[in-house]
Amino acid sequence: MKALVYTGKGTVAIEDRPKPTITRPTDAIVKLKHTTICGTDLHIIKGDVPTAQPGRILGHEGVGIIEELGSSVDGFKVGDTALISCICACGACSYCRKGMSSHCVTGGWILGNTIDGTQAEYVRIPHAMSSLYKLPESANLQNAVLLSDALPTAMECGTLNGKVQPGNTVVIIGAGAVGMSVMTTALLYSPSLLVMVDVDPARLEMASKLGAHHTINSSEPGAVEKLMALTEGEGYDTVVEAVGIPRTFELCQEIIAPGGSIANVGVHGTKVDLHLNKLWDRNIDITTRLVDATTTPMLLKLFNANRLNVDTLITHKFPFNECEKAYEVFGAAAKHKALKVLLDM
Repeated sequence: MKALVYTGKGTVAIEDRPKPTITRPTDAIVKLKHTTICGTDLHIIKGDVPTAQPGRILGHEGVGIIEELGSSVDGFKVGDTALISCICACGACSYCRKGMSSHCVTGGWILGNTIDGTQAEYVRIPHAMSSLYKLPESANLQNAVLLSDALPTAMECGTLNGKVQPGNTVVIIGAGAVGMSVMTTALLYSPSLLVMVDVDPARLEMASKLGAHHTINSSEPGAVEKLMALTEGEGYDTVVEAVGIPRTFELCQEIIAPGGSIANVGVHGTKVDLHLNKLWDRNIDITTRLVDATTTPMLLKLFNANRLNVDTLITHKFPFNECEKAYEVFGAAAKHKALKVLLDM
């Protein structure tokens, strides 16, 4: 089969690889129809994720057709169309039983990280019964890819960890696909003010169209003052960091309100400063999390009911044989006005 392989720092290439086979009775083999590139994949090829080594088939998102099932897999049949979760969960270990399947002792975020992933013609899915979701025939399969990672990450790491409630003031720093997905899920909770922050005018324009009440370009002078003025100087109840660089995490600390929550979503490849001398008495929470995909069933119901506004998040589509070009486009997202890049198998 053809597969997209991380070949070394900053590089990927299409290679011929053996088609995966069932190795455990709980496995499934899925033939991909659509997959996509995540910002985490870019972090991998930058060398920010040491568990993912050169030679790894990348990717942890996708939808496809079940080609083969292990003898212990119930609830699915060959030929079913399935959503692949970015998190593989055994459902039985102590972490899975706590709802922390991202730390599953035999799963978690392993696809495209410690085992071969979804940016290939076929993929082996461990713990298939709790790592795949059957999709209805009516589902928009291209949009459904967002349910693999972007939407559950946004809901769990951003909206829920940020404790968004009706009437809250919310600011999301980073208007990429996950940041936009945080906005989509946060709006389900009716905040009184939702502000999107980015340095890309095109992304900010799209955020306005998707429902942001205000947008702020953080590269312009006086951005902090403008953000604070929108809350009459009080700061924000929920601040979501969806970039993963020191400057944006510092911005979160500058604009959080007393009693507020800073929800980190971004993947950080270097240390950041925590200004505890300014925050120690402000009753704030700072949360970190890797998506556990526990909200995927609920999000899938909303998706099937057309309650999630995701139609415009996929901005670029490439056939799989052009996936190296797709990485170039996504790696220069601002230049190409790219949010989410779809790979069509």
